[in-house]
This record gives sequence, structure tokens and C-alpha cells, in this order.
Amino acid sequence: MKDDIHTFHKFLNSIREISKEDFDLIYHYTEIREIKSGEILLHEGKIAKELFFVADGILKIASTNEKGNEVIQFFIKENKFCTILYSFTEEVISREEIIAATPVRVLVFPKKKLNELFEKLPYFKNMLESITQQTLLEKIKVRNRLMGEEASIRYHKFISEYPDLMLRLPLSDVASYLGITQQSLSRIRKNINF
Repeated sequence: MKDDIHTFHKFLNSIREISKEDFDLIYHYTEIREIKSGEILLHEGKIAKELFFVADGILKIASTNEKGNEVIQFFIKENKFCTILYSFTEEVISREEIIAATPVRVLVFPKKKLNELFEKLPYFKNMLESITQQTLLEKIKVRNRLMGEEASIRYHKFISEYPDLMLRLPLSDVASYLGITQQSLSRIRKNINF
């Protein structure tokens, strides 16, 4: 757990130098949670009231399609913030859910505590808004690069850009993210010549 705090402090300092006093105050407003694989952090149909920082593990953002199947839209790994931003900022019901794709340790900022922290450290609000906007743009850019391609090309791009995710995630999650069936993914993997 101490390593998680150190990692978080190092991450924040990579963006802006934060004094030990300010960081201690930020840490005071967080909670650390260990989450089992498959556990839901935010249910679809609820309002996002927490901002997560992934210290270890991978979260997935998913929704349910018209056939009732889970569709994974994004993966969020270490050193990234995660929430359903529109639901969190506008206090509206989320159409997505946040699920632990692997066992995960997160630092949690409940919205009420985060607003109190913003009053004490106004620069932290601007910093977090900038980080979350940048993260959102990155996720959309990655998703757009993959979509519109043939399934085997999507898979090749995914494994070349995210080889670590391929090793850590269940194949069913990778298939859902790529928009193909698990059987199709198995066939694609079988046909790869190394």
C-alpha cells in the first residue's frame, strides 16, 4: 500500500511539482481499495460518485448491447485515472459500468471529499481536469485506430501496441474489446505464424 502512495506521488510530480504538505493533504482525502477481478466499481444506471486512480491492475469500462451482451469499450491500467466522466461531472446516470478486469488496487476520491480538497488546493482541480480530459482523448484515439479495421488487423494492432494487456487479460475481454467473438479470436491467434 505504501508503494501505491509513492507511485501516485511520483505520477503527480511528473505533471506538476507537489509539495509534501500538499501531497499529504491530497492523500488524506483518498481511500485505498483492493478489488477482486470481476467486481463492479460502478454499476450501469447509477451516478458516478468516485474518481479512481489505478495503482495496480486493470479496470474495464463496459456497457450492455441490445442483445444483453457486455461490450468492453476501454481498458484502464496503472497510473491512470478512471471514472465515467460525464456522469461524474454532470451527476447523471451512467450508461457504462466500471469493472475490475484483473485484481486491482485503486486510490479512491469520493466526489464530496474531492470537492473539499479542491477548495483547499484549487490548482489540483485544474490539474485533475487536464489529466482526465487527456486520458479521455487518448482512449478515444486508441479506439478509433482499431475500429473500421478487419478483425485480424485489429488484433495485430492491439497486441503490438499493448502486449502487456494481452498477457494479463482474459481472452473473452480482449475479444469483446475488439468487437469479435472469442471463437474468432481463437482462430485468428491459431493462424498467426511466428
